[in-house]
Amino acid sequence: MTIIPFHLVDVFAGEPLAGNPLAVVPDADRLDEALLRRIARELNQSETTFLFAPVAPGAASRLRSFTPAGAEVSGAGHNALGAWWWLAETGRLGPLGDGLALTQELGGRVLPVAVEARAGRLLSIGLTQGGPQALAEHPDPAALAAALGLRGDDLMPGARVISTGAAHLLVQARDRAAVAAAGPDAARLLAELRRAGAQGCYLYSLDPIEPSAIAHARFFNPTVGLWEDPATGSAAGPLAWYLAERGLAPSTGEVAIEQGHALGRPSRLAVRLVEGRVELNGRCVTVADGAFRL
Repeated sequence: MTIIPFHLVDVFAGEPLAGNPLAVVPDADRLDEALLRRIARELNQSETTFLFAPVAPGAASRLRSFTPAGAEVSGAGHNALGAWWWLAETGRLGPLGDGLALTQELGGRVLPVAVEARAGRLLSIGLTQGGPQALAEHPDPAALAAALGLRGDDLMPGARVISTGAAHLLVQARDRAAVAAAGPDAARLLAELRRAGAQGCYLYSLDPIEPSAIAHARFFNPTVGLWEDPATGSAAGPLAWYLAERGLAPSTGEVAIEQGHALGRPSRLAVRLVEGRVELNGRCVTVADGAFRL
């Protein structure tokens, strides 16, 4: 019998049973490719992250993340942030002191990780995402609105694909009520995402519930078999950058995006824009530990 431990971490959460749940499986070097996908399917979280010994010189860990459908995802979002929180919290990174500067291997890239701490107390995890890229605009607003289950006038013009490692279609809704009303048709939305060369759809409005946030959002990703995600760091980073480029958010400093309200898991995603870099920041709560007996 093989014992394979796993841990459940609520990401972008200040309390248990909020934010976006992530399954973390450490010491995964002994697991074959097929078993990684079977474990992700069994855990049935939006993503399961497996931790491996690093290959790149100087990296602290190598991460691979899978959805229940078996799709591998490589954006630096909740899949990475929750894994680094667990590594820091369990002492695997050594003494935290007043913070650590590390690097991670993710999706063939080596990216910075900041473990923010004070006097050994873990405060948050910061991830530098890939360089932001503005890609194609969606060519057919009416078809996009229909795929989202909305009227044409529910959407603002100019839906755009933006990437900081994962290319997502950012779609501005007229208001928060339109965001809440969305009921996508998975097959039609998948077709529209493929048409635009995007992976997921980040539907947002600029009238958030919390005054300290800049946007209210929902995320749909039928491309990887994910219906709706309560907190999506790989989309929040591109959105913060894109809003700053349009003059709708500060070009430097930290902004917040709220997500997950439609799923009863309110989440706050903090994004820092620093000299053209996009940095995702957040807190987590480890809520469960278990093990497979295979």
